[in-house]
Amino acid sequence: MPVVLGIALGGAIGAVLRHGLSTAVTRGSDAGGSGTLAVNLLGAFLLGLLLGVTEERLHMDPALRSALTVGVLGGFTTFSTYTWDVVEHFEAGRIAAAAALLGVTVTLGVVAIVLGLALGRGT
Repeated sequence: MPVVLGIALGGAIGAVLRHGLSTAVTRGSDAGGSGTLAVNLLGAFLLGLLLGVTEERLHMDPALRSALTVGVLGGFTTFSTYTWDVVEHFEAGRIAAAAALLGVTVTLGVVAIVLGLALGRGT
């Protein structure tokens, strides 16, 4: 149960951080989606940094690692987790799987949003 509570608390923290950063970036820019882009890229970078440090140089308690990766960074952005999945396939030599995950996620994500908008708007 401590792992689940750590993830839940981390998720709440990540979501609040996402809102704050995205709002601050968007307020200072005319480019649509700039806040989301900033959050996604920062989240991916931080996940890579955290995983790299904890795999190679620093032992971290698995519950704390889950709270930070799945919780904080998962709440901050799911993009970071998605990009890690792509990198894992690539590093394992599964280039086709990496490319498929990359293409399918982006393409179907856009399709899902369009369908959801249409359904939500009643069109």
